[in-house]
Formats: sequence, C-alpha cells, structure tokens
Amino acid sequence: MSPAKKSPPPARRPTMTDVAQAAGVSQSTVSMVLNRVSGARLAAETRARVLDTAVQLGYQLPRRGPDTTADAHHPPVIGYLVDEISTSPHPVVSIDGARDAAWQQGCVLHIAVTRNNPEQEAAALAALRSLPGLVGLIYSTIFTREVQLPLTLTSSLQDLPVVLLNCHDPAHSAPAVVPAELAGGHAATEHLIAQGHRRIAFINGEPWMEAAKDRLKGYRRALATADLPLDPALVCDGDWMSGSGFRHTLRLMQRPGPPTALFCANDLMAVGALEALKQLGLRVPEDVSVMGYDDQEIARHTHPPLSTVVLPNYEMGQAAVELLLQGRRAGGGRSPRALTKVDGPLVLRGSVAPPKH
Repeated sequence: MSPAKKSPPPARRPTMTDVAQAAGVSQSTVSMVLNRVSGARLAAETRARVLDTAVQLGYQLPRRGPDTTADAHHPPVIGYLVDEISTSPHPVVSIDGARDAAWQQGCVLHIAVTRNNPEQEAAALAALRSLPGLVGLIYSTIFTREVQLPLTLTSSLQDLPVVLLNCHDPAHSAPAVVPAELAGGHAATEHLIAQGHRRIAFINGEPWMEAAKDRLKGYRRALATADLPLDPALVCDGDWMSGSGFRHTLRLMQRPGPPTALFCANDLMAVGALEALKQLGLRVPEDVSVMGYDDQEIARHTHPPLSTVVLPNYEMGQAAVELLLQGRRAGGGRSPRALTKVDGPLVLRGSVAPPKH
C-alpha cells in the first residue's frame, strides 16, 4: 500500500508588505489606497496599480469601519500608548498597521505619545481608561527592548487585555509582539551564501540594542550552518547612520582579503556602504554585493536599488490588535501570555549578485 500523500502546507495569507513589493510602492501608499484616504495626493495610475495588485495576490481588502448605528457616539476603542514617533519612521508604520486592523474589526484606535515620561504615561492611561467603549490597550516602544510596566498599566491587566508591541516584560505579565530579528539576520546572510559569497562582512548597529544583538546572532548562525568560519575582523559596530557604514566599508575594503559582500544591519548604513564603494571605484553588485535591513523608502531609490530585509512594523501593529481582540473574545479581559515574533521577508533588488571569483 503506497503511503498517503502529504497535503501541501496552507498558503500564507498575503500581507500589505507583499502588495507594496509587487506594486513597487511603499506600505504607506498601499495603506492610503486600500483604506481610501481622501486627502492622499496619489496618481490615478498608482491607485489602480495597487488595487489590481491586491486583487491579483488575493489580499483581503479592508472592511468598512465601526458600525456606529448601534452607538454613534461610542464606537469600540483600542488605546495605543507609544513612547516616541518623531525620531524614526518605524513606529508610525506600526501605528498604521494597528489602526487599519482596528478599523477592519470595527474599532477606533486612540493614540497617546508619552515620551517615556512616567507622569505623561500615567495621565495618558487615565485618559484612555475614561473613554467609553475602551476594549483594550497596546503599549508600544520605538525600539525593541525589555520594559518595566508602569503600575497603572499593570492594574489594567486585571480587567482589560493589554498587548506589548515591540517590547517585552521580563515578568511575562502581558503578551508581546516583536520582530523576528534573528531570523532576518539569518535569512539575509543565508541568501548571500547561496549566491556563492564566502567572505561576508557585517556592519552592525549599536551593539547594546536588541535588534543589533539578534541580527548579529542570525549572521553568525547562518555562517555556522554553512560551515563558514567567523572572521571577527569582518564584524564592525556602527551606529545605524550612513556615516558609519561609509567609514567601515572603506576600512573593510582596504584590508588584505576584503569581503565580496557587505551585510549592513540597516538601510542607512548600507547607503553609506554604497557611497564608499563608489568612491573606491568598485561596482555594485559586479565587484561587491550589498545587503541592507529595514526596507526603508530610500532602499528603492539607491543605485542600484538595495536588496534588504523588511522590518515588519505594519504586520506587527496588525498582530498586536488581533492578539488583543483574541484575548477580549476569550473572556475575562486577559490575552493569552505569549511572545509573537513576526518575520520580515527578503526583498531582492539589484545590489546582490554572485561573486566574480
């Protein structure tokens, strides 16, 4: 008797990131088109391309928002606290994901920016708790880190679901949604190895940050999996800015046995690397391949366009809302205790190719 055939794994549900990649636009543009933002100055051709791409990929188009006929003045509200939004593009994208997911589930997102000030946090929480129709709280940070939850938020856990976004609590008092940074670092390095590169340099961000630690772990794990030795001379600590990518690239390429590929822990440092290689008279990707991380808007406009890894801020915001509402539906006001890691896909553009030798 022949063994039964295994059924194929279920297809992954397409995300807004997939639509953005296929349509050649940013996630923000996709969000504005699919959510029919009236004030967005977008060309009719861009709107049509995004909509056509979404339909072709089978993306679930957003529903209408809250049914306010039951209570026009008090639709369900999800409170969203974030420490900072003005110094980085990433938290704004997470807010977009959370807002869109909340709207699709018939809820309104109410956002408070606290600047990591305990008094502002307490005041914001008190204001959110006073809102009619509050169904839960999301507590978010600008960069991934461990947090000590404020007492006012801890007390909210007794009767409202709370989800941590881009942060985690050592006491595991609330479920958390964070990016799968180790997996992203591994995937980027693994792709360079698959192209035939054996001397791959890694220009990291500030080493005290969780993102830098985990992306380095992913790089090291991919090398170990491929039985490639780790050369400490090819690992540099930068500061996430283009200048450090520029300086480290000049040094790496002028040493004996230079790398054939550079993996930069964010796109800004990769931009600096591209400029340094140009100054040295080296071509990308013919002479040296360059891989970034984050998939910022600038990655589409470098020469050549930058291969990178998506930092899935939008999907993380969506996941936080979905997890929060799951906890609410489960009853008792408590979400399941869990750590959800959201993967970011590789985006392959023109900056990576097999080495010449």
